[in-house]
Amino acid sequence: MAWNEPGGKGNPNDPWGNNNRGNKNRGNQPPDLDDALKQLMDKINGLFGKGNGNNNNGGNSGSGAGGFFGIAAAILVVMLAFNSFYTLDEQERGVVLRLGKYLKTESPGLHFKVPLVDQVIPVNTTKVREAEIKERMLTEDENIVEVELNAQYRVADPIAFALRVELPERTLLSAAESALRHEVGSAAMDPILTTGRAVLAEKVQIRLQDYLDRYQTGMVLTNVNIKDARPPAQVKAAFDDVQKAKQDKERFINEAEAYANAVVPEARGRAQRQLEEASAYKDRIVARAEGEAARFNNLYSEYKKAPAVTRERLYIEAMSDVYTNTSKVLVDVKGGNNMMYLPLDKLMQNLPAAKGEGGSLSTGDISRLTDQVLNEVRTRQNSTGNTTRREGR
Repeated sequence: MAWNEPGGKGNPNDPWGNNNRGNKNRGNQPPDLDDALKQLMDKINGLFGKGNGNNNNGGNSGSGAGGFFGIAAAILVVMLAFNSFYTLDEQERGVVLRLGKYLKTESPGLHFKVPLVDQVIPVNTTKVREAEIKERMLTEDENIVEVELNAQYRVADPIAFALRVELPERTLLSAAESALRHEVGSAAMDPILTTGRAVLAEKVQIRLQDYLDRYQTGMVLTNVNIKDARPPAQVKAAFDDVQKAKQDKERFINEAEAYANAVVPEARGRAQRQLEEASAYKDRIVARAEGEAARFNNLYSEYKKAPAVTRERLYIEAMSDVYTNTSKVLVDVKGGNNMMYLPLDKLMQNLPAAKGEGGSLSTGDISRLTDQVLNEVRTRQNSTGNTTRREGR
């Protein structure tokens, strides 16, 4: 028989607890919802050690309130147990506060804390963080530049980072701006915009680290870089013209230095060469004079031994020098009215082809040439004499 079939007796399988109720007034109607809720609350109270209570309304409300507080207490216990343990990874350090006062610093791993009493502030001590600022600043020569600065840092002291300063990142930005303004205000614009950025970044890093240490921020700078430095957009065209003029100036200076470096050594080389040539000429003249003096002394000694032979030899050598430098000779004949012209170049063509070293005439050639000259002189004297006698007759 089904639990909801009509009958005189209640069905023991009725889940709604209607076994003791009569059905003469309900017939086939469903069970009461209030009764079902009441039975559910009784079962929950039984789970937490509460009795079913009496049948009046006061007992039912007390049982419901007790079950609710029991559930809340169980949830609270679970939450407290869950919040009593925490984990720190390898990059973090935990700053533990008990009732707002510093207690200790925990290392990586699983740790216990007293719920609602202890507070843990995890701080990453190995991550390299960055901060950037971009500001317009006044230089020492009263020019305005736009500077972009990038600062990289890490947390070296987690206690100071978490407790000493309320907003460490904002403090870092303010200190970086102050240090940058101090260094830019102490430098001219040209080095900042051209070759002095590295020096400027180094000075800013030293000053900024000093500020951070004095403020006890617990931060250590790893790198400071000047990303960009440029004039304001309103004066960029004029600034570009100035830069071009400076570049032209540097180019002209470099060209002048290159020209000087090329001309000065060349001039010095020519001067040194002339000095060397003069020194060599001096040595040559002195040596030749000394040689001539020694030759004259030797010649004088030989002359004293044989004057006639030495005199003839000297005459022949002198005539050799004279004939070597000229090809035409004019001879004034004693007792005659005419001057004879001797074409030595024609006479030398009749000589044998053999010559001495360097194309000069040998002693034999000079002797033969001398003989030809004397014969030519005698011939012309004879012809001149005959002509004179004929005219006298």
